[in-house]
Amino acid sequence: MRTAVVRVHVDPDGVLTPAQLRDGMAALLELAAASGAGVVENDLASMPVSRREVELLIAAEDRDTAKDTAIGLCAKAFGSSPAPGVITFVSRGTDDDAQGVLSAFGLTGQIERTPGDDGFDIVYVTLRESDLERIPESRVHTALEASLNCEVHIRTV
Repeated sequence: MRTAVVRVHVDPDGVLTPAQLRDGMAALLELAAASGAGVVENDLASMPVSRREVELLIAAEDRDTAKDTAIGLCAKAFGSSPAPGVITFVSRGTDDDAQGVLSAFGLTGQIERTPGDDGFDIVYVTLRESDLERIPESRVHTALEASLNCEVHIRTV
C-alpha cells in the first residue's frame, strides 16, 4: 500500500476564527489517528488565510481514495467545506511505488528486481511497446528512477 500526502485547505473562505482552527486541528488529529491516517501538525491560526492548509498521510492505492478520505476527515473536524490541494506519494523505493508510477501514466507492466554487483538493486520493467507510443520512454524511465532510487531498465514486448 502506498502512502499519499494530501494537502487540504481547511478554510478556503477565510471565516474560521483562531479558536475554531485550533479546535479543528485537535479534532483532526483524533479523527486521523482513529482512521489510521497521520497529520503533520502546524498552527493554522498563525498562518495567512490563503495558507490554512493541513497535510495528511493516508494509506491508499490511488489519488481519488486519498483525496476523498482527507476531505471527509477535514470537513468533519473543521465543519467547513475544505478544498483539496496537491497530492503526492511518499516513495520508499518498493515495487508498489514502481506500480504507482506506472499507473500515474496509465500503464501496467511487470517489475523484476535483481541485486546488482555493487549492492544496489537493478529494476527491469516490462511494458507494451504500444503504450510507449503515447508516452515517451524517457519520461517513464526518469519517473521510475526518481521513485525507486536505483538503476532501471525498460524492456518492451
